[in-house]
Amino acid sequence: MPTTKVGDINIYYEVHGEGEPLVLIMGYGGNSGQWFRQIPGLSQEYRVIVFDNRGTGRSDKSDIPYTMDMMAGDVAGLLDALDIGAAHVYGVSMGGMIAQHVALNYQEKVIGLVLGCTLCGGEQHSVAPDAEAMTLLFDMERMQQLTPEEMIKETMPFLCSQEFIDNNPDVIKQFTENSMEYVTPLQSYSRQAEAIMGHDTYDRLPDIKVPTLVITGDADRIVPAENSKILASRIPDAELVILEGMGHGFFIEAAEEANNVITYFLRRHRRSG
Repeated sequence: MPTTKVGDINIYYEVHGEGEPLVLIMGYGGNSGQWFRQIPGLSQEYRVIVFDNRGTGRSDKSDIPYTMDMMAGDVAGLLDALDIGAAHVYGVSMGGMIAQHVALNYQEKVIGLVLGCTLCGGEQHSVAPDAEAMTLLFDMERMQQLTPEEMIKETMPFLCSQEFIDNNPDVIKQFTENSMEYVTPLQSYSRQAEAIMGHDTYDRLPDIKVPTLVITGDADRIVPAENSKILASRIPDAELVILEGMGHGFFIEAAEEANNVITYFLRRHRRSG
């Protein structure tokens, strides 16, 4: 089981494929196994590094206040531990928030940046998320009453369309199994939620100088697409791709399309130029 000491915690990670390094950062409460729709395709061309954020999967679950800067430091420390000077960085949702902080705090370590279904936080982000989704994701008392399987089942309609859920039981089964193999404790949800609430990069976004792709779905009920438009407008020369009919889990439902968009972007921004 590959783990490495980074700062105050042990981080679980996996490396797939060869080529320029590409680190994938999963979102709120998620683990590295949820990248199963990205690893096979992206690792054909890149050295894909997936890992469990602090509090999830097989990484340590320290019960201390979390911040985005702390979690960005985990990513930078992991790259150092793997002797990787610079990598492409792709994060979704909370992972996209962490990725922003990596690009801002450790710009020399970032070749290209991909921000999926995420936001800048603070007072400037679009505050029109689905109230039901917010209750499901951030009401700790309610979460405590659900089994892990119930939590996943209730979350799926906020990630993917019902049509996709009905027609792709194998994908839903795999996502569920990967999520349940290493259940995220309520304490970790609470600590990661603290970091999300403290996230605010709006004023700093113009300082991101690396090539950036912002990608989302226009049917996102958790992080409305307007947030991606804000990010793209604030980051110099950022590219914006909005996938029609896709929700917060575009990387699950539209995996092939999204992977192709991301690969095309990364190819145009290789370290060697």
